This record gives sequence, C-alpha cells and structure tokens, in this order.
Amino acid sequence: MSSLWTVDAIAEAMDARRQGALPASVSGLSIDSRTLAAGEAFFALTDVRDGHEFVPTALKAGAGVAVVAADKAAAMPAGAPLLVVPDVLEALRQLARAARRRSSAKFIGVTGSVGKTGTKEALRLALSRSGETHASAASYNNHWGAPLSLARCPQSARFAVLEMGMNHAGEISPLTRMVLPHVAIVTTVEPVHLEFFGTVEKIADAKAEIFEGVVPGGAAVINRDNPQFERLARAARNAGVASIVAFGEHKDADARLLRHALQPDSSTVEASILGDNVTFKLGAPGRHLISNALAVLSAVKLAGADLALGALALADLAPSTGRGARLTLELPGGPATLIDESYNANPASMRAALALLGQAELGARGRRIAVLGDMLELGPQGPNLHRGLADAVTGGAVDLVFCSGPLMRSLWDALPTERRGGYAQTSAELESEVLGAVRAGDAIMVKGSLGSKMGPIVKALTRQFSRQDAAASTPG
Repeated sequence: MSSLWTVDAIAEAMDARRQGALPASVSGLSIDSRTLAAGEAFFALTDVRDGHEFVPTALKAGAGVAVVAADKAAAMPAGAPLLVVPDVLEALRQLARAARRRSSAKFIGVTGSVGKTGTKEALRLALSRSGETHASAASYNNHWGAPLSLARCPQSARFAVLEMGMNHAGEISPLTRMVLPHVAIVTTVEPVHLEFFGTVEKIADAKAEIFEGVVPGGAAVINRDNPQFERLARAARNAGVASIVAFGEHKDADARLLRHALQPDSSTVEASILGDNVTFKLGAPGRHLISNALAVLSAVKLAGADLALGALALADLAPSTGRGARLTLELPGGPATLIDESYNANPASMRAALALLGQAELGARGRRIAVLGDMLELGPQGPNLHRGLADAVTGGAVDLVFCSGPLMRSLWDALPTERRGGYAQTSAELESEVLGAVRAGDAIMVKGSLGSKMGPIVKALTRQFSRQDAAASTPG
C-alpha cells in the first residue's frame, strides 16, 4: 500500500488529538464510506448528511483512521482509530494547505462558466505526458471539493490541476488562496447563475477572484474572444499577476487559433501557442473544445511541460458521462447514437451541445433529436434565455425537439411546428414519448441542468435499447 500521508503529518497539520491505535500512514483520503478503499483516512464532513453517522461503516470498510469533530468523538465506536479536531472541514482545509506547502509541483487552477471539468481533464491528459500529474476527481470544485482535491495531491506530483467553481461571489477567493496556482485559467464567462448575480459583469468579477491566489511570477490565461476579456485582464493586473495570456481566434491572442476542421467525432486544429505553431487532433468533437484546448496548451507551456507531447495527447481526449459521452443504441433496423449531455446546462453549453448535435452523423432516414430540460439559476431572464435557443435549434440542423419543464415551455412555444417532438412538465412524463419516437439512424442528444433530472431519460434509453433487447425484438 503506497502512502499518501503519514498519520503524524496529518495530525500535525490539523493539530489533531490522537485516539485509539493509529496506523503509521494512510493511502488516501475519503469523505464517502461507500467508495472508501482500505487504508484510507475517512473525514466525517457534515454537508447534506452528517458524516459522523457513517464512521462505523467506514471503519468496517477498512478505513485506517477517521477524522471526527471533538463534540462527536464520545459517540464513536470504542477503541476506534480517531483524529479528533474542533471542525472537520477546517481540518481538511489545514491539511490541504500542508499539501500545498510540501509540494514542488506546478499548480494550475481552472474556473469558468462552462468547460471547467473538460478543461481540467484535458490538462490531466496533456501534462501526464511530461510527468506525474494530479487532478481533481469528478467535479470536486466547491468549498469541500477543492480542499479535498488539494489534500490528495501526492508529494511526488510534478503537476497539479485544481478546479474551482462557485454560484455566489466570494466563493473562489478562499479556494485560490489555498491552491496558490502558478497558472489560473478562466475558460469563459457566460450568463450562468444569473439568479444570484443579476449581470454577466458580476459573474466575471466572481470568476476573476481566481487571480487573487496566483503566485508571484504566475500567469492568467483568459479567453480573448469573450466580451468580458478586458474586465478579467484588468482584475488580473490589479491582483498583481505578472503575465496575462489571451487565447482564441482574436488577432491579438497569444494562443491563437489559425485553422480548424470539425469532424463528427473529433477536430483537427492548427494554432500558434505563445509563438510555437502546433497542429493537433482533438479526440472529442465540438468547436467549444477547440477554444479550451488553446488554454490547455498555453498552460502546458507555461508550466514547463512538453508542448508537442501535450498536443499529441489531446488525440486521446474523450467526453465523459453526462458531458458528451456517446453511446450506441441498438434498435430494430439498426443502431442510433445517444449523446449524453445530462450532467448540467446553461445557455452557452446548451448552444454548444446543439451545434455538436448538428455535426452528428446519421444513418439512413435518421434525424437529429434534442431532448432538453430546464436550465436553472437564470433568474428573471430565464424564460427569454430559453426562448432564445430557437435559433440554435434551427441553425444547428436539429430536426426534432422534446422539452420538459416550465422554463423549456418558452422554447417549445418559439419552435416551428415541424420541429416539435413533444412537451411535458417533467422529465419523467416526457420519458415514454422519447422512447416511442427514436428509430434506427437517429442521433439523440439529452441535456438539462442537474435539477431538471434528464439523466433518467439517458438511462431509460440505454436500458430499453440494449443490444440484447434489440436482438430479441428483431424479427428472425
């Protein structure tokens, strides 16, 4: 079992009181008793549920030690190996700061309204060709996710990529001051979380908090094609960031897109990255990913990694579950393509997904079908932003649209009659209509905010049209 932390180092970093028979070291850190691996430390965080309820389960699963709050320690199993602290979340933050202090890695922080997780995964891929790379798991980018990701950084890592998210002002500032990135990327600023901000400018200001933690001599990597570029660049300068790197198609971009070709499942790109011309293939499709790839390769070069190897690595980029993953449905008469975009949605990512659907290859008599749920947290502008997607539907060559949710009613009403597939108040009510509509040769894209519950439609499609079901229902 490899050691991530000695228990002595954890206890010292957190100023923890030791209780029970403690191991010499732990192999990892966990906050979830269901996925915990033997030998890991379990942090009893209180979020939706109180993690102290799951300490016995974690210990049975093989946790080496549990980190618990002092006011809950007496209720723990007798003789349990414990590190006792005043506050478990603050203890995790202290351990994260200790991880940053002991590390000699180059740290890259990523934020933005759209594309944080995809950019983080592309960075993981590109940097790994030059040395050991640590990156946030899943979308661990909030008040507990970022410190957990940082605390998990091995001392041996050469590069580290940490994602930072927010839906209110002031949330990124403490995260970036903990991460202390050498490079801070803002992928883009879009009308997301408008309910909490009111204006896109205020969203830009909140994203710009990432620059507050950039180390002396570090760099800000900012989207030159975004209307908020000047505002972000000014914030970076005010934060004392030494180098501002612009990426995009703009003639003044430091990482500039020169040419590109979009294919149904990939893209080919030629770009100038801080003076170096590179031609590369992106293994996942979509114009928006090309823009983010410019930011990725800028960070690769700024971090001292091999630019050519990083660019080559991007051919292996693959969309993940809920973020563009492609699945084959086996229907009577032949296959159909399912594009799973169900993890989240906002106006920018919705337009990108509709454009991507417009590129999808079809079988004979196939149609491009969008199954769309509400985009949430948009405030009073919500109905108009949903209605405004009508041009993306028609411009993206989408043949049929199914909508669910009260906000998506605005788009449904704005669609030409021939594009209307079906409407329901909830995704559960829409499910049977979608299942009944798909046929061989179609490309079906499912997308909505997490709260609009579009994931179950993806599961229903894959369950209904698995290879075995298709074989059973095909006449023989």
